[in-house]
Amino acid sequence: MFKGILIEKDEQGYRAAVKELDDSFLMDGDTVISVSYSTVNYKDALAITGKSPVVRKFPMIPGIDLVGKVESCQSGKFKAGDEVLLNGFGVGEVHCGGLAQKAKLNSDWLIPLPKGISAKQAMAIGTAGYTAMLCVMALEKHGVTPESGEILVTGANGGVGSYAIAILAKLGYCVVASTGRVEESSYLKTLGASEVIDRNLLSEPGRPLAKERWAGVIDSVGSHTLVNACASTQYGGIVAACGLAQGMDLPATVAPFILRGITLAGIDSVMRPIADREEAWQRLASILDSDTFEQVSKEISLSQVIDTAAQLIEGNVQGRIVVNLD
Repeated sequence: MFKGILIEKDEQGYRAAVKELDDSFLMDGDTVISVSYSTVNYKDALAITGKSPVVRKFPMIPGIDLVGKVESCQSGKFKAGDEVLLNGFGVGEVHCGGLAQKAKLNSDWLIPLPKGISAKQAMAIGTAGYTAMLCVMALEKHGVTPESGEILVTGANGGVGSYAIAILAKLGYCVVASTGRVEESSYLKTLGASEVIDRNLLSEPGRPLAKERWAGVIDSVGSHTLVNACASTQYGGIVAACGLAQGMDLPATVAPFILRGITLAGIDSVMRPIADREEAWQRLASILDSDTFEQVSKEISLSQVIDTAAQLIEGNVQGRIVVNLD
C-alpha cells in the first residue's frame, strides 16, 4: 500500500482526495519508481480542482512531475537505485502521475537525475523551470544575446516566470518582469529582474503595433498579454509562448510578423524529445545555485496539496511548490 492523491469522476461528481492505494491503481509501464518528491504545477492544480478538463482517464493520480529511485526496470535502461526524473508525456493526465509514493512508467519517458542537482532541487525546478529553460534556449538559438536589449517575462510571480527571470539574470540579460502582484516586486528583483511592471499595461486590448522595446519575450499568459508583447517586440525579435494563464485566445493581427519580422515560437514541454530534455536539464544544473532554489520554492506534504492547488488557481501562490512524499 502507498499514499497518493486520487481524482475520481462518476455520478457523485468530480473529487480529489488523499487515499491509501495499491498497485491496482498503477498503469502499464516497464519501470517502477519509489517517488521522493513531486510538485504542484498550474496544470496539476487545474486537474485537482477540476477547473479545466486536464484529466482524460479516471480514476487518476495527478502530478506531471516526479523524481525518485528506480525499484525495478524491465527494459534494462535503468537499474535499481538509479535516481530518475520525469516531466510530462501525459503523466497525470492519461497515465497515473507523481503525486503518490509510487509510480509505474515507461522508461523512455525518464531521464537520469542530473549531477549537481538533488532530488528536492529537481522538483523545485520541475516542469516550470524546465519550460523556462526551453524558452531561454529558444531565445538563444534565435540569436538573442544580453547585448540585444531587454527581455520581457510575463506571469513573473509564477513558476515559469520566476525561473525565467533567474536563468536570464544569471546569463547576463536585462529582465523586465510583468506581474499582477507588483507589491511583491522585491521578490522578483531578488531573482534578478531589473524592472517590474504592472500586468495591466499588457493585459487589455492594444494597438496592432506599439513602440519597439523587447529583444525577446517569455510569455506564460497568452491572450491580450501575448498579443501586446508581440506588438512591442523589436524588429527581428522572438516571443516564446508557453502558457495560457490569461486565456487560450490570441486576438492579434499579422502586423508584428510581416512588418517587423518577429518570430512567435511555441514551447511545448510535454512531448519534447529526450535529447532536448537532457540539454535543458544539464543547462539548469550548470546555471542555477542553491540560493535560487531557496528563493523560488517552498516544501509541503501530500496532505497539503489539495488546498494548495485551490490557492494556486486563485493566484495566491508565489514561485514553486515541492511536495515531499516521504
